Amino acid sequence: MKNLIFNILTIAAIFIAPFRGNAQDDNSSLRQPQEPQPLQLTLDQALDIALSESNTIKIADMTVEKSGYAKKGSYAALYPNVSVNSSYQRTLLKQVMVMDMGGQAMEIKVGRDNNINASATASMPLVNAQLWESLKLSGMDVEMAVEQARSSKIAMIKQVKQAFYAVLLAQESFEVVSQVYANAQKNYEKTLQRFNVGKASEVERLRAQVTVMNAEPNVSSAENAVFLATWQLKAVMGINLDTEVEVVGDLNDYTAQMLSPYVSEDDLSNNSSLLQLGIQDRMLESTIKMQKKQYIPTLAASINYNYSAMGDDELRWFPSSTAAVSLSIPIFDGLQKHYSIMQTKKTRDMLSLQREDTERNLRIAIRNYNDQMALCVKNYEAANATVEIAQKSYDISEKMYEVGKTTLVELNDAQLALQQAQLTQAQAVYNFIVTKASLDELIGKEE
Repeated sequence: MKNLIFNILTIAAIFIAPFRGNAQDDNSSLRQPQEPQPLQLTLDQALDIALSESNTIKIADMTVEKSGYAKKGSYAALYPNVSVNSSYQRTLLKQVMVMDMGGQAMEIKVGRDNNINASATASMPLVNAQLWESLKLSGMDVEMAVEQARSSKIAMIKQVKQAFYAVLLAQESFEVVSQVYANAQKNYEKTLQRFNVGKASEVERLRAQVTVMNAEPNVSSAENAVFLATWQLKAVMGINLDTEVEVVGDLNDYTAQMLSPYVSEDDLSNNSSLLQLGIQDRMLESTIKMQKKQYIPTLAASINYNYSAMGDDELRWFPSSTAAVSLSIPIFDGLQKHYSIMQTKKTRDMLSLQREDTERNLRIAIRNYNDQMALCVKNYEAANATVEIAQKSYDISEKMYEVGKTTLVELNDAQLALQQAQLTQAQAVYNFIVTKASLDELIGKEE
């Protein structure tokens, strides 16, 4: 019986062992830490992350919130100001008064040992035109903060776009340089084969080898440029620099936008600089009104309730109350108000001239951006045609080199021409979209 049980357990162990091994393998595979996948990053995703994570945007939002609190605080001046005060005084040495009573001096101590006082006071302005005008200025402060926050958002959008485009350009350059390196390796292998059969000279073999060696540093530099451009993008977005990201996209994605019919944009109604200058002008106008209203009398009301007690051993309490209305009429202040108004008016005149210069410079910048974009389109079209010709020239030179009808120098020249044409093409697209981002910021686009 024991032998039977032993045999059954042995057979069971034989059949169960593989399954246990598989289960352990599965569990071990589950326990193995998964490598984090890089963040797939499109332009829209980069903008969303930047607008939510960037400290610049957070500071701008906090500034708006801070201005809102300041505005609410300014309205407190319209409400009654209530305060409660109390005091206790212990007399250590009473004051002595000497009085002549029938030709005889008499000393009398004045005061009590204990003095307690408690009072409540409430006051509020009834007529104060300067205060009412200042409330409008507080509202304009909030409006200015909101516009400055919008300006920060627009600037952030431009920075993210340009950093994103820089990564695309670096990736495109890396691909071109890598292709040049691959072609150099392939040509070296062909040259080595021809050299081994006596159809190529030692000079050609060395020249092909040098071409490969010269291409290697270019690949490393291009790869490092991609790395640095990606770091710059992450820094602008406000995310951890150690976060692995993979920029999704290609410069060719923007060629349709570049080649589509373009209408010059010159509307400055949403330009943040001009809008801020407009708000400043309205603030100065309101300041002048506020300063003029300093000539208007002010009226304020107050009420006071006082409860006091004095005594040595036993305290006696005495209540008292007063209500008052105070009228203040400005008569003469040495023309201080007048000169303050004149200074503010001059400041407003200077702001008007500054606005004219700003608008003039913005018009020039718009014209410059439009001209640059038109030039980029022409450069792209020329480079596009050059790429097609250079590619055909390289393909022909490569075939001719294989059959020994051309030299390696001519093949390298054809490859260099193709590389320059491809980089010029990519640079034209990059210059266009970067300039377009700057133009969008100038006219105040929030997308």
